[in-house]
Amino acid sequence: MSKAVTAEKAEKAFAKVVDALVREDDAVSPPDPSRGAFGSNALKVDGKIFAMLVRGELVVKLPRATVEELVVTGRGVPFDAGKGRPMKEWLVVRAPERAWLGLAREAHAFVKAARPEARSPRSRAKRARNLTEANRTATRRRKAAT
Repeated sequence: MSKAVTAEKAEKAFAKVVDALVREDDAVSPPDPSRGAFGSNALKVDGKIFAMLVRGELVVKLPRATVEELVVTGRGVPFDAGKGRPMKEWLVVRAPERAWLGLAREAHAFVKAARPEARSPRSRAKRARNLTEANRTATRRRKAAT
């Protein structure tokens, strides 16, 4: 299979992910390729990138422990933005395209839960609970998918 066909297939798979997530949450912004800048082909929630298509591959932002787990299981590799150093919370997905939507949903939940709120101890505790719940939900989805 040629690289052009692979890129086209990846773009179609990513378009399905975009359509689903934009329908599920009004706070999700679809990619804006007309910008031509970094993040122009990215899904964002509240202005923060959580999933993007880079060189025909899905890249998602997940908790560090989840990234490490997915790397160990061969479902992804750490993302390097071209600076020679992998980013700890970013994963290039090597899982089949049918797993993309689940991973993108997990990334969406992670980034949405990590939104800065008021800097009170109560809001930090709430954020920690939300992140923990997002991790539990994602782990259950991954186990159900296998």
